[in-house]
Amino acid sequence: MAADTVSIATLQDWIIRFGAAVAEKREWLTELDSAIGDADHGANMARGMSAVTEKLAASAPAAADDLLKTVGMTLVSSVGGASGPLYGTFFLRMGMTTGAVQDLDATGLAAALRAGLEGIVARGKPEVGDKTMFDAMSPAVDALDAAIAGGADLAEATQAAAVAAATGRDATLPLVARKGRASYLGERSAGHLDPGAASTTLLFETLAAAIAAS
Repeated sequence: MAADTVSIATLQDWIIRFGAAVAEKREWLTELDSAIGDADHGANMARGMSAVTEKLAASAPAAADDLLKTVGMTLVSSVGGASGPLYGTFFLRMGMTTGAVQDLDATGLAAALRAGLEGIVARGKPEVGDKTMFDAMSPAVDALDAAIAGGADLAEATQAAAVAAATGRDATLPLVARKGRASYLGERSAGHLDPGAASTTLLFETLAAAIAAS
């Protein structure tokens, strides 16, 4: 049964699980990106998360803010393209919000994820329907907030977020991209899933899995 709080060990487990999921889905993410981007999203994210995993294995941070900021800074420095700065900003903003704590309650986790989303908005100015990672992340964070407000526990709330992320990812299929490299294709970008929305769904699915296992 999942705990009522998210410990730093669970947060680290989330990051490790996300890295493993990205590595497992690397070719799929690259295939998605080859259709509408630079064909490097899978490789870039796998390289970045491998660097994160190595850094955490070498020196495990003692507080949530240190953990999340380490993840963010490592991604910014090791991932090319747009995904490094965007995912890096997401984790850096999360770390700035949690503070130097050992555990997060549901409200604290929701606030950190919301801050991460707002960081991506500040950096990339995305909107729903642009065919970006925002199309998966925004509904996921909204679903988490709604579940917690409705009395759901952390396992239920993060599972709701994962489902919402997947729904948002799938909704990018018919969209015409309005941001990033994919937007250069115009109408030809329709009929393809957005790779950033796909990796964002992995982010929330692995969060749910880590919390369910805690």
